Amino acid sequence: MAAKVVPSDIEIAQAATLKPIVEIAKSVGLTEDDLDLYGKYKAKVHLNVLDRLQDRPNGKYIDVTAITPTPLGEGKTVTTIGLSQALGYIGKKVVTCIRQPSMGPTFGIKGGAAGGGYSQVVPMEDFNLHLTGDIHAVGVAHNLLAAAIDARIMHESTMSDDALLSRTGIPRLDIDPYSIMWNRVVDVSDRALRNIIIGLGTKDDGRPRQTGFDITVASEVMAILALASDLKDLRERLGRIVFGTDKKGNPLTAEHLKVAGAMTVLMKDALMPTLMQTLEHTPVFVHAGPFANIAHGNSSIVADKIALKLVGPDGFVVTESGFGADMGMEKFFNIKCRFSGLIPNCVVLVASVRALKMHGGGPTVVPGKPLDPAYTQENLDLLRKGLANLTQHVENVLKFGIPVVVAINRFTSDTDAEIELVRKAAVDAGAEGAYVSNVWADGGKGGAELAEAVVKACEKPSNFRFLYPLDIPIREKIEIIAREIYRADGVDFLPAAEKKLELYTKLGYDKMPICMAKTHLSFSHDPTLKGAPRGYRLPIRDIRASVGAGFLYPLCGDMRTMPGLPARPAFVDVDLDLETGRVKGLF
Repeated sequence: MAAKVVPSDIEIAQAATLKPIVEIAKSVGLTEDDLDLYGKYKAKVHLNVLDRLQDRPNGKYIDVTAITPTPLGEGKTVTTIGLSQALGYIGKKVVTCIRQPSMGPTFGIKGGAAGGGYSQVVPMEDFNLHLTGDIHAVGVAHNLLAAAIDARIMHESTMSDDALLSRTGIPRLDIDPYSIMWNRVVDVSDRALRNIIIGLGTKDDGRPRQTGFDITVASEVMAILALASDLKDLRERLGRIVFGTDKKGNPLTAEHLKVAGAMTVLMKDALMPTLMQTLEHTPVFVHAGPFANIAHGNSSIVADKIALKLVGPDGFVVTESGFGADMGMEKFFNIKCRFSGLIPNCVVLVASVRALKMHGGGPTVVPGKPLDPAYTQENLDLLRKGLANLTQHVENVLKFGIPVVVAINRFTSDTDAEIELVRKAAVDAGAEGAYVSNVWADGGKGGAELAEAVVKACEKPSNFRFLYPLDIPIREKIEIIAREIYRADGVDFLPAAEKKLELYTKLGYDKMPICMAKTHLSFSHDPTLKGAPRGYRLPIRDIRASVGAGFLYPLCGDMRTMPGLPARPAFVDVDLDLETGRVKGLF
């Protein structure tokens, strides 16, 4: 297969001719009165659009997910954007809904996250950087609560009960400093902030205690933004945030500190999704960006709801779930769809020959290092051994009663024989079909066959079902996910997790869905177990509660909530062309 020379992502994006965002809005029935403009090419969309369109039937709802990826990723966002462009190419009305990327990975090891090649969201510099300030709003709201907690601890140490009540209107909370689960956040990868001591200095500088920083997108406030259905729901969820306990073990919330109202004020504009466009001028909602390991890893409910109304019954909404299908897709179904009430019509599962070879026992894939020849030369035996990963993901989608179409993200080194082997395995596992995606090199045209297959799959009757009911014990919900999705033989609850099972049941948190926190590099808890591992047990070392977001997250191993920078971060290539004013080096 002859390689097509494709410029860098930023060169393609900066060479594109964009339409004014008011024209993109008009193409789906939005007026300037529905928008708050942020320059010429992006705008916030008012939530009251839903009131105007409440009687219009929804469009078709598509989730793009992937097999278990290599550390390089397998082109899931490229496929999401490319599929949307392809649906437009074949004459369908379409809106894309995706997450806003964190600037931590953007300046760290990952680079830009707007898609790639000729399937991108533009302006890609805005998309990858500040956009309309939502992540900053999340950070300020989160840190306001953190500041309120430490201020309260200090003032309670110096004031009587009567003085506290008369001056603050809040009775003594008696916060247990050792119970506080609320770190501060910043949208930069900075490993030196993972564990810190605050309150050093004089007595007026607060009370010393150990704490840390998470990256902003790991904040529960970000998860709440993605799951809230309206401003009232946002306010209630922020108020329910549990930051720790009192010294008797009773949970304490943002409402106890009377800070939830101010947090809502900071977040009110962030609840409006941002409208952008693809290179082929199909509309894109960019909204929220929760982590896909400790949170649910999906874009917002409000963006999906608005998009489904805008496209109408003959249109399509394409959204994307974080990491592999065992992570983001499972959470999309069991968490996001529960809260939204929206029923998906089709899943698109992205696979690559490269990743399947890795799952067959190929050499370790390391970001920043050249790929081993095993990945760039035909090796059918290695590929065949890795197909079990694809098969298990297809089977998992079908457990939810949703048709699945496999998109093979083709790299230039992939051979026809390798592609055919993947295609046959996908169909044998129960997929509607497997189709080569060339959207990186050819844009929407390169995904036309895939788009036609997705349209056909969406016409099939839906038999959607959740994996588990909410009214069974926490333990059983975790065991169902471990058994049905990961294929573990069983679950081992460590002592800390056993205590949380008892505590959360006592507190009434046992009716929440489960948001498993584990590695995205394996079906199991161990990133070195590739393919479709069997004969293992899943360890749960602890269980934590995101009560405001509305889920429990069991920890399967150590979860990093603050990434670190690599030896050669992506930011070393980023600069400003002082003659043109354009960003350069951003992916």
